[in-house]
Amino acid sequence: MMRDVAIVAFAQTRHTDHDTGLSEAEMILPVINEVKERTGLQRFGFTCSGSCDYLAGAPFSFVSALDAVGAWPPISESHVEMDGAWALYEAWVRLQHGDIDSALVYGFGKSSLGDLRTITTLQLDPYYLAPLGLDQLSVAALQAAAAGVDRAELDEIVRRSRADGRGNPYALDLPEEVPDGFAVEPLKTADIAPITDGAAAVVLATGDLATRLCPNPAYIRGIAHRIEPHYLGMRDLARSTSAAEAARAAGVGKGAVEVAELHTQFAHEEPILRRALELPGDTVINPSGGPLAANPVMATGLIRIGEAARRIHDGTASRTVGHAASGPCLQHNLVAVLEA
Repeated sequence: MMRDVAIVAFAQTRHTDHDTGLSEAEMILPVINEVKERTGLQRFGFTCSGSCDYLAGAPFSFVSALDAVGAWPPISESHVEMDGAWALYEAWVRLQHGDIDSALVYGFGKSSLGDLRTITTLQLDPYYLAPLGLDQLSVAALQAAAAGVDRAELDEIVRRSRADGRGNPYALDLPEEVPDGFAVEPLKTADIAPITDGAAAVVLATGDLATRLCPNPAYIRGIAHRIEPHYLGMRDLARSTSAAEAARAAGVGKGAVEVAELHTQFAHEEPILRRALELPGDTVINPSGGPLAANPVMATGLIRIGEAARRIHDGTASRTVGHAASGPCLQHNLVAVLEA
């Protein structure tokens, strides 16, 4: 029997498009304190974080970030070199063991410190893809061309995302109009998620504790992740097989989906993911503005799940979906179904 696990608190930074001079620990501390204040918990059965040493330019950089959590008295702690959404998955699995009833999960990243386009190229297969001179935008442009999404639809996705983002106090204040100019055809500059620094945290709780900590817990009724081959030539780039399989395993289609927060770092990924998750036309996509309004790498996927949970916390939705992606061309996808 699987234990009921719910998201009972979510907090995020007010994201910026530049380095504010804060260290990772200083950036994380306010969101950790916020979820502690909301739940009343000062210690957790398990703590798990997601980040990337390449962004910080230092090995084991996540260790210094533990200053924001407090590692004394000793805590049970883990880390994934991935988006915080996968830290949430590890925490969910840990809670299924049955011996603890709470977990703190956080993700953080400062993309402004380096060249994100160069850093993400390190995800590519080092034998066949990297020697071709491809980078993150080049492979994304290949997928956009393969998907064949109408230009007017992409422009509308960007306009909607920026408009929603302007209503989100945590997102960047981007102009609503879509500027012309291609980064790598057929991708316009506005089709690409902006450089963003930020962090987010969630608290998971089980059973009676969840209802004591939160009036409207967002229960994780299904969660799964799937991955596809690394080599792009072995995949149909116009589809996302791994997202579709993760969605089926998580049970997305077992009920209506009122809100879906999708980890779309490029505008063309939204229609690909909408088809993969088989989302109906009346599902509201990324009402927070999504990654096209703020993309704090290593926290963006966790924020998608947190934003999906927030709609349940505030009573505006009863069933939502949070999605996270990793790797080139939607290679690795995680899907979480949340219910009131």
